[in-house]
Amino acid sequence: MRVVMKFGGSSVADGAKISHVAELVKKHLHGNQVVLVSSAMDGMTDHLIELAEMGLKGKESQVKDEIEKIRKRHSEAAESAIPVEAFRHGALSTVSTLLYDLERALNGISILRELSPRSKDYVLSFGERLLVPILRGALQARGVTSRDFSGGEAGIVSDENFGDARPLMNVTRMQVQKRLTPLLEEGIIPVIAGFTAVTQHGDIVTLGRGGSDNTATILGACLDADEVWIWTDVDGIMTADPKVVKNAKVIPQLSYAEASEMTVFGAKAMHPRALEPIIEPHIPVRIKNTFSPSAEGTLIGVDQQVSSGSVAKAVARVSDVGIVSVGGTGMVGLPGTAGRVFEVLGKQGVNILMISQSVSESNITMVVRRNSIQKAVNALEIGLLSKGEVKEVSYEDDVSIVALIGSAMRGTPGVAARVFKAIADAGINVIMIAQGSSELNISFAVNEKDGVEAVRALHDEFKLGS
Repeated sequence: MRVVMKFGGSSVADGAKISHVAELVKKHLHGNQVVLVSSAMDGMTDHLIELAEMGLKGKESQVKDEIEKIRKRHSEAAESAIPVEAFRHGALSTVSTLLYDLERALNGISILRELSPRSKDYVLSFGERLLVPILRGALQARGVTSRDFSGGEAGIVSDENFGDARPLMNVTRMQVQKRLTPLLEEGIIPVIAGFTAVTQHGDIVTLGRGGSDNTATILGACLDADEVWIWTDVDGIMTADPKVVKNAKVIPQLSYAEASEMTVFGAKAMHPRALEPIIEPHIPVRIKNTFSPSAEGTLIGVDQQVSSGSVAKAVARVSDVGIVSVGGTGMVGLPGTAGRVFEVLGKQGVNILMISQSVSESNITMVVRRNSIQKAVNALEIGLLSKGEVKEVSYEDDVSIVALIGSAMRGTPGVAARVFKAIADAGINVIMIAQGSSELNISFAVNEKDGVEAVRALHDEFKLGS
């Protein structure tokens, strides 16, 4: 069986955890061809963002101090995870070379006082690139032949959308197969830095925050893997946030569509865009816990009709959002008003999470991230209100979105009635409702103070914890 395994930052946070990962991989080698994808050490990407900002402000001495902290953290991890001196020396030599390159890049940013998307991506790529030689060394010290790569070296080629690049799958598939398939057939494990790719001009680019999941599924699709395993620090995707609902449990199986809905609504285990490359080839994904490897986890990719015995699979909540509304009788029957609203917001980079419009056409209500509310309101006031295209722009910033998710809801009568009766019985007022024609989820907005209670009410109503 050919398996792509991805380990998150919490799984490789220090030397002891890297050792654990190496042992875990070794146990799964029998009869399997394995490709490893690794995130950076926990917190490292944030550290590199801070470093880039220091460079932009010309704080060269602070940059040097922070690079030494990074060197120390990786050196200590290598000392702990790689018991064989020759392999440890090789890993640390690579780390030193990379840190020299990082310092040069930060000095350039400091001199120019310029941090372009291209140079920022280059800086952020070092988190994963510093980790994989240590993971390679840990495997080699345990008798597992391996070789480390950046995403670009492994063959992942992307567009030039720095900060959130998309793979060019045709050329990527050709390059990945050419570079990695011979290694797999020789029993060599490729250890690949997640999050990174390379443009057709050779520039290092990142695949967006959390993009190591994307790396794993891209490689899985290119190598015709039998499965992709996402190793994280939770037992799987859960019926609700366990911090909110005490009897939340792991969902054993999800369809791709259900999992996509869950990740968009913030399920911790996976990046929202990571499922795209593997849906068409129908490659299953397993979410597993690095620190509880015997747990079954969640299998994504089962038939759409597989059910957990309930009409719904999970309840999700998004709390860092607000509602922006535009209204006015002048909007009624006027073609293109909605298009103008979305165009104005799109030009300002405001992402719309949810939309509701009354049949009277006199009001359009949108959910946006809380940190985008003021930007959205300003854009709409300048772009539409000042020109008389709408009569009112208003907002609420103390809102939570709650969503009930499950493919078995499709075509099942009475689901909405149960949802809103449970919410009404809990004494909660609903501000806004939206449901797509796919019927995969029913989403609604409530006051933020009611968000947790709404989640609990639906979890109980649909008996998701039993």
